[in-house]
Amino acid sequence: MREFSRGWVSLDTGQLVFVEELIRDGLVEDPPLLQLCMGIPYGAPDDPSTLMAMVHRLPAGAVFSAFSIGRMQLAYAALAPIVGGNVRVGLEDNIYLSRGRLATNAELVERAVAILEGMNVRVLGPGEVRERLALRGGG
Repeated sequence: MREFSRGWVSLDTGQLVFVEELIRDGLVEDPPLLQLCMGIPYGAPDDPSTLMAMVHRLPAGAVFSAFSIGRMQLAYAALAPIVGGNVRVGLEDNIYLSRGRLATNAELVERAVAILEGMNVRVLGPGEVRERLALRGGG
């Protein structure tokens, strides 16, 4: 599990148990911010049933993103909001826009936005996200 300023990337359900312990011990600010990372070798596979098992293990009130690495990244851009989560895309998790076509971060974001807007999902801008999550800094 990798720590961020207020949140974690979780690679399996065991790490979600650990997050619950940290919350119980008062070591995590409210709301907990979690990223469910799918498709990592020896972590959670990127199938919908595993994602749902992780979603069902989330602490109450958690704000979460769900994403997959590699070729499933853009599919998870569609799946994440269906299960109540937010979207994460970028070159850290996938370097291709399509088979054999290298991507830029901007292209991956544009494709994700197109997918989400096609599903009638409202996409928040950076300022709205910072405000909603009470994040400091930025800009």
